[in-house]
Amino acid sequence: VGAKRAEALEHLGIRTLLDLLTVYPRRHLDRTRQATIGELEPGEEATLLVTVEKVSKRRTRNGKTIVEVRVSDGTGGLTVPFFNQPWRERQFHPGQTLILFGKMDTYQGRRQLRNPVLDVAGDETGRIVPVYPQSEKARIHSKDYREWIAEVLRRSESRGIADPVPPALRTEHGFVGRAKAMHDIHLPEEMDDVYKARRRLVFDELFRVQVALVRRKLELERTTPGIVHDLGGRL
Repeated sequence: VGAKRAEALEHLGIRTLLDLLTVYPRRHLDRTRQATIGELEPGEEATLLVTVEKVSKRRTRNGKTIVEVRVSDGTGGLTVPFFNQPWRERQFHPGQTLILFGKMDTYQGRRQLRNPVLDVAGDETGRIVPVYPQSEKARIHSKDYREWIAEVLRRSESRGIADPVPPALRTEHGFVGRAKAMHDIHLPEEMDDVYKARRRLVFDELFRVQVALVRRKLELERTTPGIVHDLGGRL
């Protein structure tokens, strides 16, 4: 990353490659399931391949801006509203193809997708996409994390990632290796990979806390003088 991005990352507490690798996704979007508007029911979450029909902008009574994008896919249509994002009006145009991921709901009898994740080019369609904590102030977005972390994982393949848990213990508890866990939490092939990776990484964090507590206890026992009690009284 450049100097400005490095400074922005440092403000977020990210100074090393390990810091970056341990920025874990807040959630994962399963875009492997592609549906049509016609078959999607309110409350269901899925990926839609749609075409923009119309883009409009209006203001509410309290002065807020709403950009509404009307889309369709041949089986039906819906509205995608964007609140207080007036620049969205310039982002879309009729005839444009979009990949939308979100949850269907209804408002005043109309079907809509609120605050969807979208790809104009659809470069992440048909896969599981990690979503990272974003910082508008630092201008660090989820896509930035995805690109940087993928590059870190690629470059670390030849040397590998050290695993503090012995193979016998991993087998006993059904844990995947640490390198695989790091890879699968960021670049999973399926949702089951995410579950197994998270289970292993949670164990690692708790294991480190436990080791630190045991070390502190042993150090206190070694260096702290005990309290001598007077046993000569009636009690």
